[in-house]
Amino acid sequence: MRILICLVAATLAGGCNRASAPAPAPTGTGSSTAADVARTAGSAEPGAAPAHASAGMAHADHTPHHGGLVLMNGDLHFEVVLDPSGRHRLYFSDETRTELPASIASIVTMTVTRTTGAREDLPLEIDEAGESWVARGRAVNDPDAIVRVSYVANGTPYFIDLPWARPVAR
Repeated sequence: MRILICLVAATLAGGCNRASAPAPAPTGTGSSTAADVARTAGSAEPGAAPAHASAGMAHADHTPHHGGLVLMNGDLHFEVVLDPSGRHRLYFSDETRTELPASIASIVTMTVTRTTGAREDLPLEIDEAGESWVARGRAVNDPDAIVRVSYVANGTPYFIDLPWARPVAR
């Protein structure tokens, strides 16, 4: 949970850093962990737009549009919405956070690893409106659970491991 809070705080304070794109894993699959993202999110490259820049500027807006956590992979932003009831979603947007159709990606999965019990592999499907990927799984009640989000975009596989955090009531 602390890593997730640090990730959000670093992202809001330092804006987006194109240099923080994940390094290729030994298998050639792009991957990242929340710790990797948090470690590099606050170090803005020279000339990078500040976090308060207008929403029309590339990589300046990391405001959740769907109540989730906004991350990026190159120019592709994605918002992970982990619902405590088990209805999870993934939305995609471009570098200026213009919504993209869910079909921009393929082979979208989430894997929930809890401290006890079996790992839960969730293949996601495109919703009826074509706007997001959605999965229905078991409720996530383990504060130490890790959720792996993976997808293929532009022919390149990508994944990131995120600590699960209970959503804040609004």
